[in-house]
Amino acid sequence: MSDTAVPWVKGLTIGAALRETARRLPDQDAIVFCTTGVRCSWADFDRRVDEAARALLALGFQKGDHFGVWSGNCLEWVILQFATARIGVVLVTINPSYRASELKYALAQSEVRGLALSDRFKSADYRAILEEACPEFATASHGEIGSQQFPKLQWLISLRGELPGTLPWDELLARASTVTVDELTRREATLSAVDPINIQYTSGTTGFPKGAMLSHANILVNGYYAGENQRFTPSDRLCIPVPLYHCFGCVLGTLCCVALGSTMVFPAETFDAGATLAAIESERCTAIYGVPTMFIAMLEHPDYPQRSLKSLRTGIMAGSPCPIELMKRVTHEMGASEITIGYGQTEASPLVTQTVTDDPIDLRVGTVGRALPDVEVKIIDPETGRELADGQSGELCSRGHVVMLGYFNMPQKTAETIDADGWLHSGDLALRTPEGYFRITGRLKDLIIRGGENIYPREIEERLYQHPAVQDVQIVGIPDRKYGEEVLAWIKLRPGSQVTEQEIRDFCRASLAHFKTPRYIKFVDSFPTTVTGKIQKFKIRELAIQELGLQDAAQIETA
Repeated sequence: MSDTAVPWVKGLTIGAALRETARRLPDQDAIVFCTTGVRCSWADFDRRVDEAARALLALGFQKGDHFGVWSGNCLEWVILQFATARIGVVLVTINPSYRASELKYALAQSEVRGLALSDRFKSADYRAILEEACPEFATASHGEIGSQQFPKLQWLISLRGELPGTLPWDELLARASTVTVDELTRREATLSAVDPINIQYTSGTTGFPKGAMLSHANILVNGYYAGENQRFTPSDRLCIPVPLYHCFGCVLGTLCCVALGSTMVFPAETFDAGATLAAIESERCTAIYGVPTMFIAMLEHPDYPQRSLKSLRTGIMAGSPCPIELMKRVTHEMGASEITIGYGQTEASPLVTQTVTDDPIDLRVGTVGRALPDVEVKIIDPETGRELADGQSGELCSRGHVVMLGYFNMPQKTAETIDADGWLHSGDLALRTPEGYFRITGRLKDLIIRGGENIYPREIEERLYQHPAVQDVQIVGIPDRKYGEEVLAWIKLRPGSQVTEQEIRDFCRASLAHFKTPRYIKFVDSFPTTVTGKIQKFKIRELAIQELGLQDAAQIETA
């Protein structure tokens, strides 16, 4: 790929890019949902997006309004992603695993005017969760709601199932007839590629999630380069088992396919190894996305030996370190011989670096590739800010079209993350090889990455501090063969208090997403500290690796 080639999507809004792809490839498959059997051509998908966009205009949505989607992967999610972009409404992606307290925070902080949701996700009852987060939901009528704690929230739209008080999807679309095509065209003419169009939540070490504001240009150009690095063409068919609420799904997945004209194939509402294997075979997918745990689950699935995956060529594995043995199996056994590795962060739209299809396998495992075109990456001493030479480990910083606009309503946090010269500070430690490839060596922040999910210890600690028996708690990530990392809690109880490990887990699950619940719990009398009394989490981690016999997993994690 030429570093000097200008992406055709540069300067376009997401809506305009979709229109152009639909014009060029009207009859080709744009999107396939395997579980529902829905199949849309690019022309049909563009028409459905127009219909939803006009319906949202009918509800009174203005340029710059915020609209949340809280659901697993479904056709309506993708339609809303492009319909909101087409009218300049900022899409707020909400983790479908959120419980009431997490949802409450996201709705309030993001100031959404509308929320689209399904009736459930896995075992979670969304009606009950929403009623707990927003009691006024119980009295909502035909989708209209008034709430003191969410003063901007006006509309609730149900994507499926029985959700009394909401505006059903079909009834929303029926309102499109009251808005003319000319009205939609006039709205589109007011939009710019540099406008904010997406807010994605990424937590901080304070435990309070931050909404990264991303522009059309941020995410559309990022999707384009992700596809170019995989050599995507309109004949490629991308299997997307990763969640849409995450950049991996809604940027590297949907926007990448719009930019390159490739087909999106969704195996199921949430990741299912068997369904993913079936989708690759039946839809002759040429590319597959996933975090390492997803690939492991597919390789170990009982259906795997019977599935024909010979169509596979490429894809992206990202989200956590990739073990070399896994990469060998994916490239040789599964047949994705040109699979790439990516590194990024939500604040960077998300990709900063990526390998390419013809990089040798040792570079596709030992590094996270080179910087995307027109993106500067430097390694600095975290203490002095001085730029470091090749081979020296320091904080990775990036600058260019990938850098977010900022955190929504958090100017101080934005200033702490993006410096005065426009450099985005990742909090990740890395080094650069003389050939320009980057290797991630560690983290400055306490982030835990479990199966591709970002977990911030402070959030779990804050929850456990609410338990009457807990005096102090430290949450750390420890290596795990399956998930990359798992959550460990060291807990100091109040004098005279007693509690079981299971009671601690149940307490966490009551208000936190399941993946944040500690797998390992240890009750202790003290924590390792520095001479100044600062708790040393790295020592807790080292002790846990020894006590739990995780030395092998630790070596895999740092391979």
